[in-house]
Amino acid sequence: MAGIVVSPLGRIAEMAVRHGCREMLSLVARGQDFHRPGVIDATKHVTIGVNDISFAGTGDLIAPQEAHVAQIIDFARKWDRSRPLLVHCWMGISRSPAAALIAALAVAPDQDDEALVKRLRLASPFATPNTRIIEIGDEALSRQGRLVAAVRAIGRGADADGNAPFLLRLLQENERHAP
Repeated sequence: MAGIVVSPLGRIAEMAVRHGCREMLSLVARGQDFHRPGVIDATKHVTIGVNDISFAGTGDLIAPQEAHVAQIIDFARKWDRSRPLLVHCWMGISRSPAAALIAALAVAPDQDDEALVKRLRLASPFATPNTRIIEIGDEALSRQGRLVAAVRAIGRGADADGNAPFLLRLLQENERHAP
C-alpha cells in the first residue's frame, strides 16, 4: 500500500526497513547531523534545513520558507510511489506531518483536504503540523485555504514524547473519486 511513513529521527532506520522505504525526506535544523539508513538510496534523499518554528526573525533559527516547501513538493512529485516515502524531523510531530500532508497533495491534488487531514489525525493523535509549512503549502498547491482550515479544525495533537511513528495512507485513484 502506498503511503508516507512519518517518523522521529531516532527511528528512521527501523521505519525504513519495516516499511521497505527507499526514499527519504528529512526536515531538520541546519547542521543537525544524522546517519542516513543504508536502505535509503542516497540519490533519493533530500534534507531541508529548517527549524520547527512558525514565524521568521527568531535569532539564528531558520523558519520554513517558500523555497523549502517547493523542495517538498518537487521531491514528492518525483517519488515513484512503488514503496512508502519516509518523512522525518526531530520528533515526528510537527515538521514531518506538515510535509507529509504537502507531499500527499502534491501527488494527488484531487483529494479532499479535510478527509486527508482527518486520516492524519486517525493515524496519529499526536501530530501537530507546523502551521508555517501548512500555510506556505496551501498557497503553493493552490488549495485556497482548504488545507489551512482542515489543519486548524483538528487542532493541536496530544502531548507526545516523540516516539510515535505512523503511516499516512494514500488513497487509491478509485477511492479519491468515490461518492
